[in-house]
Amino acid sequence: MPISVKNITIQALCCCLLVLAAVPALAIEHLRLATTTSTENSGLLDVLLPPFEEANNCRVDVLSVGTGKALKLGESGDVDVVLVHARSKEEKFVADGYGVDRRNIMYNDFVILGPIADPAGIAGSKKIAAALSRIAEKQEIFISRGDNSGTHIREMQLWQDIGVIPVGDWYLEVGRGMGEVITMANERGGYTLSDRGTYLAYQAKTDLVVVVEEIPGQFNSYGAIRVNPDRHPHLKVELAKRFLDYLVSSSARKLTTGFRVNGQQLFYIDE
Repeated sequence: MPISVKNITIQALCCCLLVLAAVPALAIEHLRLATTTSTENSGLLDVLLPPFEEANNCRVDVLSVGTGKALKLGESGDVDVVLVHARSKEEKFVADGYGVDRRNIMYNDFVILGPIADPAGIAGSKKIAAALSRIAEKQEIFISRGDNSGTHIREMQLWQDIGVIPVGDWYLEVGRGMGEVITMANERGGYTLSDRGTYLAYQAKTDLVVVVEEIPGQFNSYGAIRVNPDRHPHLKVELAKRFLDYLVSSSARKLTTGFRVNGQQLFYIDE
């Protein structure tokens, strides 16, 4: 009986499909990253993460919280990498054995935002601390993040520097991310301390303006740290190493410095 070429072709195709069905799809690794709300709110991660994910067949699962919470997630081994901005806290995190291989990534600066009318009369001040002292003296509304974030930690340092304990109806600690705080300060016609990057990302959504920017600037440095695998063996060690190497690579740095909102650069490379 002659063998049909057509039948052989169909049989071969069926066999190929059965073989393919039996081969499991390549598993996609997941890297857990705890980072600050300012990094997330700026929109930078939407540009920075996709090239790494594509090159490494992975997904970066982002937990956007304040620096304090991000470091706590690292301590408990709930994330593989932290990307935060509170140098003293970062150094303690490493010194206490929770983190390894810290890298300088980028920086922007801190500014005081407020209404155009500037009821505290602080516009033109060359020192953020002096401007905060004036706000406290006049008891103008000030919205504090109050969330142990890098921005909140810096704010507390500034109050301490001028010997002021901010209390009273004028001072509101809200425990929210930077974007929400900007919105609340706008609604209350008050002031707040913000990183410049988040403000630029929210500029079109608020009537607040940069009232005080210190010269030289209050630098807001961001560092990336791998969570110590000696404490948490389940961590994605090799993928985390590749991620930190990527963040300081020329391609990632080009994306970071090239990222702009309304034509303005948000972040600069921290060597």
